[in-house]
Amino acid sequence: MSVREIDVRYVAHLARIELSPEEERQFGAQLGQILGYIEKLNQLDVNGIEPTAHAVPMVNVTRPDEIKPSLPAAEALRNAPAQANDLFMMPKIVE
Repeated sequence: MSVREIDVRYVAHLARIELSPEEERQFGAQLGQILGYIEKLNQLDVNGIEPTAHAVPMVNVTRPDEIKPSLPAAEALRNAPAQANDLFMMPKIVE
């Protein structure tokens, strides 16, 4: 798709936003610059380069799962506005 083929009004409709004519011109120019940059990237020779999800290696930063004691049900339910059978009672939200 060339830069000239961008239909900013259609894209704005898909995004459910209303643009003034000045905003349409402004965003059209910005989208054109973005697509021009992407076109430059498409010209690069990437043969032999392995695809990556991140520019730097990522490791899992979450803690390991460990079994720990939890609150007793009576203490967890102590401030509950409504409870029954050791469960929190909530108002129905789905019909």
